[in-house]
Amino acid sequence: MSDLIQQAGMALSSGQFEEAMGLFDQARESEPDNAVAHYGWAESAFMRISMDMADDVPAALVMKGYKRAMELDEENLEYVSSFANFCLDCGRIPMAIKEYQRLEKMADLNEIPVDDTLFEASRLIVEAIERVGQGRENPMIKPWLKQSLIWAVGGLGYNAEDAVEALSSE
Repeated sequence: MSDLIQQAGMALSSGQFEEAMGLFDQARESEPDNAVAHYGWAESAFMRISMDMADDVPAALVMKGYKRAMELDEENLEYVSSFANFCLDCGRIPMAIKEYQRLEKMADLNEIPVDDTLFEASRLIVEAIERVGQGRENPMIKPWLKQSLIWAVGGLGYNAEDAVEALSSE
């Protein structure tokens, strides 16, 4: 790993998001095919938006950074999970669900447990739905809620059928 990326990572971990973005950007310019540089820049920008409440970073550029990192390192589950979280933060619920589903498939293929991640995603999706304010009975919302419930139940160690049985028994 280059010194520049290490410096950027240290800036990111210490909450210096703008500095981290600048350093990751330098790394992206010098190594355009470096997935870590693209991902680090996107994460730094996401943190700048969500933690510093900055509005000088266009969400489209952050999305582009995540997508480039995922193109360069297609097997990286962390990139997919972070991108899905970013999508939720931007209110792009269908895109976030699609990315979480992709994460789930990737994890299944590699036999990597992600139930905790999907359990947390279920909570975040429901919160995002509440922010949208369309109501849980909206036909557009229902599939999102169903997917969230499946992941929440899975995070508790149940499949849907077992959960229904447990909830309906006396």
